[in-house]
Amino acid sequence: MSVARPQFQDFWRRLSRLDLVAFVLFVAGSLAMISSFAGGVASFAKYLGVLAGIYLVVRVIAWGRSRLLWSLRNRLIVAYLFIAVVPILLIMTFVVLAGNFLYSQLGAYLLYEDLHRRIEMMTDIGQHIAAAHEFIPKGITQEDSERILAAESRNVHDGELPGLTIDFSNNVSELQRLLEESKTPNRSYFSGLLQQGGTLSMVSMRLLGDTQNRRMVRLRVQMTPALLATVAPDLGAIQLNLTEPYTGGKPTGVIYSTGNAATGELKYQTIRPIVAKDRALQPAGFWLEPSVNVVSRLEDAAYITANGSVGKPNPVFAVFSARPTRLSARMFSTLGELRDFYLLLFTVFAVVFLLIWIAAFITGVVLTRQITKAIADLYHATQYVQSGDLTHRVRIERRDQLGVLAESFNLMTGSISGLIEEQKKRQRLENEISIAREVQSQLFPHVLPKVPGVDIQAICKAARSVSGDYYDFIQLSPTHIAIALADISGKGISAALLMASLQAALRSQLLTAGSETTSTAELVARLNRHLVRNTGDDRFATFFIAVYDSASRTLRYTNAGHLPSFLISRDGAMHLSKGGMVLGVLEDCCYDEEMVHVADNSILVAYSDGLVEPEHVYGEEFGIKRLQQAAVYVQASPPKVVAESLMTAAEEWAGTPEQADDMTVIVARLN
Repeated sequence: MSVARPQFQDFWRRLSRLDLVAFVLFVAGSLAMISSFAGGVASFAKYLGVLAGIYLVVRVIAWGRSRLLWSLRNRLIVAYLFIAVVPILLIMTFVVLAGNFLYSQLGAYLLYEDLHRRIEMMTDIGQHIAAAHEFIPKGITQEDSERILAAESRNVHDGELPGLTIDFSNNVSELQRLLEESKTPNRSYFSGLLQQGGTLSMVSMRLLGDTQNRRMVRLRVQMTPALLATVAPDLGAIQLNLTEPYTGGKPTGVIYSTGNAATGELKYQTIRPIVAKDRALQPAGFWLEPSVNVVSRLEDAAYITANGSVGKPNPVFAVFSARPTRLSARMFSTLGELRDFYLLLFTVFAVVFLLIWIAAFITGVVLTRQITKAIADLYHATQYVQSGDLTHRVRIERRDQLGVLAESFNLMTGSISGLIEEQKKRQRLENEISIAREVQSQLFPHVLPKVPGVDIQAICKAARSVSGDYYDFIQLSPTHIAIALADISGKGISAALLMASLQAALRSQLLTAGSETTSTAELVARLNRHLVRNTGDDRFATFFIAVYDSASRTLRYTNAGHLPSFLISRDGAMHLSKGGMVLGVLEDCCYDEEMVHVADNSILVAYSDGLVEPEHVYGEEFGIKRLQQAAVYVQASPPKVVAESLMTAAEEWAGTPEQADDMTVIVARLN
């Protein structure tokens, strides 16, 4: 009860409102069906009940399918049924249908062949009579000769043609009409089935004598139940159905349709069946042997109406039954003694095939159990892991792929603790990087200096969490401002730490009294010695610093291995490249200072290599020349617009938002 109740609750939760409504309608419709109520309301309730029942059946099938196929074992069993069992059933069904078709055709052939053989026999008799009729001995009248020929033929063939009648006549019109109807007017004989009223006969008519004295011999055997009983002894019960065209109205018998869309469909109705006397289906050769029931169309029977005229031939339909074993015995009778050998060989192959199928079925079941057991063990192990127990291990019973999977699962659970610890360390590192990014953001200037005639803006986009580029604006006096830009070697935290060291050294040099008159070359030399003494040999930085005096409109600068900044005025662009080598390599390195006079409304553009190194799809860099052209194009715009335009131009050239290096640009308008 404790197990069934949760299952019922789960089933009840899965029911929708539509399911409940369908169930109520089904119950109401069922009550209306078993009750004696009648009328429109009851009929409508029954109709809704049927629809609701169909809906509930579909829902139950879907629910049962989901429950059945949830288990991997059931899925494998269903897959095996579709892969192994269903094809065999389809093949067996095909074999049964093909065998039924084959035996039907064989039975129809035996029936047709027996009737056709007797008709050919009658044709041969007529031919012999015609040959003998040409050489009548002297002293014997024609009538006596014909009577003797007829008696001899009946005596010889009475066993196979019981009831054979042979008539001679001078009236050959009937034969001529039959030949014309069969579209063979030049022939001298007619043989086949002949329907006259409600009788069916095998007939053979042949012309005798020359064209002056035409006579006709007619051989006729009426199709009777006794004669039909001797036809095709390997078949069971036989019935021949005579037909006539169906012209409408109430049919007198079974309706048969013949023809097709091209020739037009014709309908015939049966008028008289001829049932073989004392013919029944043979006993089954084994307990599971079926019977073959066939409806076959024989050749069309010539039709003579009541007034003696020849009408359109009517089909004759044969209905018979047979046993496959009798037909097989007839079919393989020509093998003689080899028949038993082939039968034994077929039986051996059938038994071997059955044994192989049974072995395959057992193997499939065993493999299915092994696979599902391994999957079930893994499933239970995941439940332990889900509950937090990382000490559980799957037992490995075999060294196949499932065993390797179980071993991999054990290794995975064994390394989960290490992964969790590593994740904790990574989280701590990410927290440290976040702190470093926050600290680095404090190193950049947040308040722009207020120097008359100077409007300055800067943009820095880091390639990683922290940037290796450094820029700074330091107001040295009311009319002096220092602009610095550095590119630290490397990326990430190490570059950020070196950037912090460089920023501290720079500000310690510039935030002293009289720093506005200090040579930029001397300042750069001091920073170089600081980096050489306090960093490793593999750490360096490119550096650019400029001091602008708005009163005298002079700009002093030193470029320590950095990309040349350019000063754009109405007269053109000037590259600021004078200085020396990068910082942090040689301690006793000398640097130069250059002073330039700044024209009115000029702009200073300083940048890092990340702004000129982006490549497009063909591998060509953006370059300093294109950056300068972009700056000249927007030189009349405010510094912020110029900086954003330069960033956009470099990104559009690369065609991708991903950055390979830090990108920094400083734009200062010097009025």
